Amino acid sequence: MSLLGFIRKNLTRNKLRLCLNSFAIFIAFLLFGALGAIKNAFESGVEVAAADRLVVVNKISFTQPIPYAHINKIRSVEGVKHVTWANWFGGYYQDPRDQLITFAVDPETYFLVYDDIDVGPGELEAWQNDRQGIVIGEGIARAKGWQVGDRVPISSNIFSKKEDGSSTWEFNISGTFRPKNPQTGSNYALIHYKYFMETQIWGGDWVGYLPLTTKDPALNEPVIKAIDALFANSAAETKTSTEAQFNKAFLEQVGDIGFIIMSVVLSAFFTILLIVGNSMWQSIRERTNEIAVLKTLGFTAKKVFSLILAESFLLAFLGGLLGLLAAWALVRAITPLTQNFLPALVMGKGVFLGGLGFIVVLGFVTGIVPAWQAMKLNTIDALNRR
Repeated sequence: MSLLGFIRKNLTRNKLRLCLNSFAIFIAFLLFGALGAIKNAFESGVEVAAADRLVVVNKISFTQPIPYAHINKIRSVEGVKHVTWANWFGGYYQDPRDQLITFAVDPETYFLVYDDIDVGPGELEAWQNDRQGIVIGEGIARAKGWQVGDRVPISSNIFSKKEDGSSTWEFNISGTFRPKNPQTGSNYALIHYKYFMETQIWGGDWVGYLPLTTKDPALNEPVIKAIDALFANSAAETKTSTEAQFNKAFLEQVGDIGFIIMSVVLSAFFTILLIVGNSMWQSIRERTNEIAVLKTLGFTAKKVFSLILAESFLLAFLGGLLGLLAAWALVRAITPLTQNFLPALVMGKGVFLGGLGFIVVLGFVTGIVPAWQAMKLNTIDALNRR
């Protein structure tokens, strides 16, 4: 019998114990993979932020407006390449629970600043020429069954129309867009800024925030200081930051998602560590006489140590890999259900490689003590045990 076959026989001698341990490890790594994907989704705005992109908001709060006149002044700042602007529309489709994140943007400049987003051929021009046009993320279009040319009613959670006081606008779907980086996500829609401002009841010449790009990421700090100095002591002072800093600050308002998720994962791993470690220790105690016989037959202490540790690693990989694969399948299955309120839900290579690392750690930690005890076992004493 080969050594691998010998290890497999020892691992499967108590099938109930094997199933229970494997299931416990499976659940731990299922949680690790799924929660890791969710963590990445929340933090994707920070990780994939463009190095040369800045965001200007009102210094009091990003919920406060900025005068439209700020746009040309910011455009004239040395080092600024492109400037665009956007207002929060909110948005839902038919039912307030069916959220559709929507922004009113400038159609001429938005995709100059966000050049990492692709719009279908000819669809960008069609949207720019249709004041009632809307472009939507391809994931949303797929989930709702919408196609280019459809006319859809989108309601705002905040704003009302001048014409009839309702909160519902009808838009023509001009096209769909997709990010070049799949982790960026496309769970939102874009409408015309001017059309929105002219038809909503409050109106006015104001914008919610101003994204811009610099000519070189090395110019970010000088541009940030120049913009904020330009509006210092004015009625609408600004706070400018990199896109990564802005997204991180926005995320922190929700809470430290990464810490919460990792706390759950580590708690699960600690519990599994105790369960599997105790099970391995119990298994070795039951096989004390057999281990003594192996040593009597010529198995060295190091060989016995390796066999026990390999058994622990095999158990960890069996449950761990199945858990990671199940997490990958689960993430793919629920992505269409979460794309309205989460960025792209992807179980990336980082999560998978991290899972493999934890599998190795789990196999080592749960097996090292039993393996050490087996290696140090006195043959005469062990044979005399009952």
